[in-house]
Amino acid sequence: MNRRLFIKRLVQTGTVSSVASVAGCQYLFNGSFRNPCLSAEIPQALVENPLMTKALDGIDLSKLWDCHFHLVGNGETAAIDSQPSGVWVNSKMQSWRNPTQRIQYGFYLNASCIEEPKLADSQYMLRVNHLLNQSPQSVKVMLLAFDYHHNDRGEQDKNLSTFYVPNEYAARLAKMNPRLEWIASVHPYREDAIEALEWCHQNGAKAIKWLPPAMNIDPGSARLASFYDKLISLNMPLLTHAGDEKAVHGEEYQNLANPLRLRAPLERGVKVIVAHCASLGENVDTESPSGRKRSNFELFTRLMNTPEYRTNLLGDISAINLVNREPEDIKKLLSNQEWHERLLYASDYPLPGVMPIISPRLLARQGLIESEAVSFLNQVREHNAWLFDLLVKRLMSHQGAKFQPSVFETSRHFS
Repeated sequence: MNRRLFIKRLVQTGTVSSVASVAGCQYLFNGSFRNPCLSAEIPQALVENPLMTKALDGIDLSKLWDCHFHLVGNGETAAIDSQPSGVWVNSKMQSWRNPTQRIQYGFYLNASCIEEPKLADSQYMLRVNHLLNQSPQSVKVMLLAFDYHHNDRGEQDKNLSTFYVPNEYAARLAKMNPRLEWIASVHPYREDAIEALEWCHQNGAKAIKWLPPAMNIDPGSARLASFYDKLISLNMPLLTHAGDEKAVHGEEYQNLANPLRLRAPLERGVKVIVAHCASLGENVDTESPSGRKRSNFELFTRLMNTPEYRTNLLGDISAINLVNREPEDIKKLLSNQEWHERLLYASDYPLPGVMPIISPRLLARQGLIESEAVSFLNQVREHNAWLFDLLVKRLMSHQGAKFQPSVFETSRHFS
């Protein structure tokens, strides 16, 4: 097994930190394994670098809303607005009795530049504000709320939940800063789901976020018809994960992320944004008599090429540049210019701050970025992991094709 494949397998199994111990890992990554979280201003030499100009040129930055930006915390102390956040994290994530999850948690803290876990709520938002102040002044990020796992009866199950971020907290933060928007999360099995949707809409939520395997949501279930009708009446898109989810174990839950399950909301008329363009793992092709497995990206492609969905099916490009993604899928996204009006820039922040899982050097070896951009990108990431992700995706190209400016001018999808 070659080194790239070995590291890819480690990331796919969730053992991100094992990357740091792989002999010869410099083959893939030539920067620090930990986010240095530099607080100084980005050096002027980087700001004035021609690659910076090249990346940002042509985009109407006033229309750039990052639509996949996590809201991190743990609820242990007051948030940045001196009130309790209500955020909850499963203790399994923080215990060495579950070493893989604990190591992941440590990487997420470092990626978020949280130095004192007890102060996670306030330190995270201080870092977010710092990153925004170092980024083009008109861009916005859309903070994601996140509901609990619920069983089929609509009862929340904390034991099977990884974390929880209240809608009320995301709404509060968005009101504090004009550069913040927010996306709500409402489990559709909840008895009060419709009422909760209405509250979120009234309080400024621009969309609804689901992660079906983590939350136990079957997007194809007929029981969701009234929920989908309410989304349509409120003009709220559904941002939903599709493809493998490595925070969840168990095939019965991974099946819920099969892109083909999204035909139900699509055919009802819901605007659906598929997170990550379903760019990881495989699922059963339930539309094939053979029942064989196909890559989730292939199933996503089938949906994107369905003429009836051209007005309400979109994909966000968060996480497509991770080392566990297939370069051929990235090349297809870059080359298929007809899709670009339906692709949305998204970062999946704070993942770009988990240093080993995005490798400019590897992207260069795959022919997706120019080799002279590697050092520049690594230096930018030490100062601003969010801006780094934006630059990587804007500088990626394949046979002269790159993501068009419309991919980054996302606000129109949330009006």
